[in-house]
Amino acid sequence: MKTFQDRVAVVTGAASGIGRALAIALADKGCHLALADVNEVGLRETAGHVTATGRKVSVHKVDVSDRAQMKAFADAVIAEHGHVHLVINNAGVTVTAAFEDHTLEDFDWLMGINFWGVVHGCKFFLPYLKREPEAHIVNISSVFGVVGIPTQSSYCASKFAVRGFTESLWCELQGSQVGITSVHPGGINTNIVASARSTGVSSDFQDRIAKQFKDHAMSPDKCAAQILRAVEGNQMRVLITRETFVADAFKRLFPTLTQRIISMGHRRMRT
Repeated sequence: MKTFQDRVAVVTGAASGIGRALAIALADKGCHLALADVNEVGLRETAGHVTATGRKVSVHKVDVSDRAQMKAFADAVIAEHGHVHLVINNAGVTVTAAFEDHTLEDFDWLMGINFWGVVHGCKFFLPYLKREPEAHIVNISSVFGVVGIPTQSSYCASKFAVRGFTESLWCELQGSQVGITSVHPGGINTNIVASARSTGVSSDFQDRIAKQFKDHAMSPDKCAAQILRAVEGNQMRVLITRETFVADAFKRLFPTLTQRIISMGHRRMRT
């Protein structure tokens, strides 16, 4: 996309974290916003930031895993704004559990949001995006869509799936006016770790993960700025944070060794 001025952008998971930072950054660049989340309080706080910039904003309580709600959301955005030029499928959750302890119900819950939420966002907004002279989709994957991490089997599965889905759709959209970007952040200072569901994991282990995450995390604002630069540059894939670049390079060069190193680090953290 060459400009964000007077465009209409959709952001899911907009109540906090990367979603909120993206909404504010887009508003500062002249975008009108349609914001979605299940957290109505946080959603309205984000909307307040957007309104302060003078941009038009609509708020939508939407469960991205629900097919009917997402279809209705797409229709509601067009009814409210008349257009949509940018869709950012950002909503995400995580579960911390060894696969043996991981409930299938939690697996379904996570995949519904992290993977099906992305599919729904692409499926129901794509026909509207294709009406515009230029448009773009952003799907948020993760560094965990590059390497597999212990106690994150469902999260990794969802983020690898988002990566593969986005790359496939990128090929299909070549020659059209719709671009698409797969985003792979590492540690970003959001609520995702603190709000994670967990099973069979000690509180001490969770605290270590949360501290390590927070100590090395990038601010959501910096992450959002890099994502929007990738949209402007029509990049297919963007890596965010140093650890993502390192993980990507090691995985390409030493795929088995990388997993061995991760496994050893995990065992040390648990002792």
